[in-house]
Formats: sequence, structure tokens, C-alpha cells
Amino acid sequence: MDHSPAIAPAGLPLDDDADLTRLHPNYTHALRVQAALMAIPFLIAALVLEAVSRDAGFLPPGVIAGPVLLIALALVIRVPNRRYNARGYQISPDRLRVVRGLLWRSDTVVPFGRVQHIDVDQGPLARFFGIATLTLHTAGNHNASVSLPGLGEELAREMREDIRAHIRRESM
Repeated sequence: MDHSPAIAPAGLPLDDDADLTRLHPNYTHALRVQAALMAIPFLIAALVLEAVSRDAGFLPPGVIAGPVLLIALALVIRVPNRRYNARGYQISPDRLRVVRGLLWRSDTVVPFGRVQHIDVDQGPLARFFGIATLTLHTAGNHNASVSLPGLGEELAREMREDIRAHIRRESM
């Protein structure tokens, strides 16, 4: 799968979902690890409740921990794929479009002329999977920053430099 950004010619609308560039496939793995790490405290709590209820003789074994385990498995296996498939981006010579959301879809277009600064962030998990988040900070207070997680690390840095070069050309 090609992870280079899809460039739309200047002046053409950025509104066709078929032209969205997919995020790096390692983003799904990072989402799975995040979901598993978030599920661990709930599983521990369910096992503690299970042990307490078993000692008191209230409930049969597995009544609490079983459903919690099934929900955790669904969140670790299914939701990351859906989140990955619900995200994409499109870059043109003068703007970036970011599409995301499962239940509430968000389609944000950021003209490069409004960008004040650009960050490339990596936490330990993202660094392990070789991905990064590109964040564009713009003027104004509504949607003042737009983040694009799940890019390959090198691609995120290249996009940052391309956007900086565009801003420099525009400001001269």
C-alpha cells in the first residue's frame, strides 16, 4: 500500500473520499496496544469483583469477568480497524484535508496560509511502531489545531517541511 500523500492539483476541490490517503498500517497496531492497556484495569477490577463475589457465594464464576473480557476483546480487535478505516487525509499544494470519525464524521480543511506552526509528535508507543502525529496550529480559536495521527515518521517530517516551504514562499 502506498503511503505517500495524494496531491490534488491546485484549484480542484478536495471532497472525494476515494482520493483519501490511508494512514500507516502500524497505526492499527498502536491503537490495539492502547486499547489493551486501557482494558487491563477493567479486567483486573472484574477479576477482583469476581473473587469477592465467589468468596461470598453471590454469583457463579464468570458472570462478571466473562462479559468484561468479551467487551475488552471486541475493543481491542474490532474498534482499532474501524478507527483506522474511518481516517484519511488529502494534501494539495495549498491545503491539507483531514477526515476522521466513526459516529461523528469530521472533515477539516486547513489552508496552509493560516498555519502558524507545525508539530511532529511521537510518544513511546508511536516511536515503537514508527509512526508520528502531524499537528497544524492555525490562527483563530475554533479548531485552532488539527492533528493527523498515524503517519509514518519520515512522511510526517516530509509533510512538515513541505508545508513550511509553502508558508515561506507565500510570506515572501
